[in-house]
Amino acid sequence: MNTLLEVSGVSVSFDGFKAINNLTFNIGAAELRAVIGPNGAGKTTFMDIVTGKTRPDEGRVIWGEKSQSLLAMSESQIAQAGIGRKFQRPTVFEDQSVADNLMLALRNKRGPLAVLRFRPSGDDHAKVRDLATQIGLTQALERKSGELSHGQKQWLEIGMLLAQDPKLLLVDEPAAGMTPAEREHTTEILVEAAKTRAVVVVEQDMEFVRRLGCKVTVLHEGSVLAEGSIDHVTSDEKVIEVYLGR
Repeated sequence: MNTLLEVSGVSVSFDGFKAINNLTFNIGAAELRAVIGPNGAGKTTFMDIVTGKTRPDEGRVIWGEKSQSLLAMSESQIAQAGIGRKFQRPTVFEDQSVADNLMLALRNKRGPLAVLRFRPSGDDHAKVRDLATQIGLTQALERKSGELSHGQKQWLEIGMLLAQDPKLLLVDEPAAGMTPAEREHTTEILVEAAKTRAVVVVEQDMEFVRRLGCKVTVLHEGSVLAEGSIDHVTSDEKVIEVYLGR
């Protein structure tokens, strides 16, 4: 497996509390992974470290074929290197159409000067239609994003991240607040996206994680408690004790 991201021996403390404790985590170039764990397990801090929002006290975070250290890069450099993150609450431009939101995301992929001179080409319009198909919003392209359901806004935001063509997509609790049908479609979007890039899904919903059908990493007190298939981790005594048994 080609390792895309390698986190090794990473620790970080906030006011004496170890949020991440000697964490080691690897993911391949086209792999889907679920990260689960109780509240306070370090899931958000883990994503903050990978995206450059939080600097660890020790350890290494190595990225890509050239084995670059993400710790030497700023948040914007990390984003440009191909790491995209979707937060729990969708942030879309509510007054703009779905098509415009996707086009803006395509535009942002270019450098600052190119953005100023940006005129959408035929290829750009084709890419927007393609993205809309991937996320299931073809019928909604001309609608204002503010009119979409919660689930549709989540899909649009995933589409906006895919427009930037990240090599790694970090997605925070995508299933929260969705209808069963929306959750099913979200599963399809993420499974499809992981065929061509790495996708890490941080999730509380075990049923949703089971549907993803991927390797699961369980965090507890800032380090990896267990790793493997959903059946493997849910039958692990330690996992049952600290997470599932509650």
